[in-house]
Amino acid sequence: TPADSAATPPPPPPRVAAREHGIEVTNTPDVLTDDVADFAMTLLLSTARRVVDADRFARSGEWKKGPFALTTKVTGSRLGIVGLGRIGKAIARRAAAFDMEISYHNRSPQSDVPYRYVADLKTLAGEVDFLVLSMPGGARARALINAEVLDALGPKGFLINVARGSVVDEAALIKALQEGRIAGAGLDVFENEPNVPEALAKLPNLTLTPHMASGTVITRTAMADLAFDNLQAHFSGKPLLTPVPR
Repeated sequence: TPADSAATPPPPPPRVAAREHGIEVTNTPDVLTDDVADFAMTLLLSTARRVVDADRFARSGEWKKGPFALTTKVTGSRLGIVGLGRIGKAIARRAAAFDMEISYHNRSPQSDVPYRYVADLKTLAGEVDFLVLSMPGGARARALINAEVLDALGPKGFLINVARGSVVDEAALIKALQEGRIAGAGLDVFENEPNVPEALAKLPNLTLTPHMASGTVITRTAMADLAFDNLQAHFSGKPLLTPVPR
């Protein structure tokens, strides 16, 4: 019955299930950091300057009827990063080249960075022009970006997501965009990939891409090489190169 199914606990994450069977899990950190950070800035710039809409405007002949609408300046604006790990720090370094005022929210403050730490996520959202998501996914982060955070970001704020689709309440995001409660969004990830909600796809104030932040030939080759090297280490009885921490 529905009641019985609702009471059934969700299955453990794959890495937990694997370890219950004595299987170690590896990943491919570092090799994709630059491409994902580059792409986060690409989404930010494209969304703020409405590059996708402007491309359609120029192609369609609409330009003959009058100029394109004014857009949002990036240089000197305020950036909030949610998740200041390898990728978050790489995004911050790139944003610094645009003279952006950088703040971040993390599980704990980072001692090796000059950026301002904000302990409360809604407070951070209320203080920035661009909120960039680069944190891990998983149950702890599910729908972390909810209606309250989006309302704090406000009608002049932009959301950029290169993390996981699950960290955003997608229904709340669609509603906020439809009602103009945030200015726009750049999304490389979605809740139910490869399905993009029709309501989201119809909105004009977006840049949508198909989970391609790490999708360059060099980086995907490096990821495959690292996965192979981990397998080779395992079958040679050597320590794994990049085990996922327990």
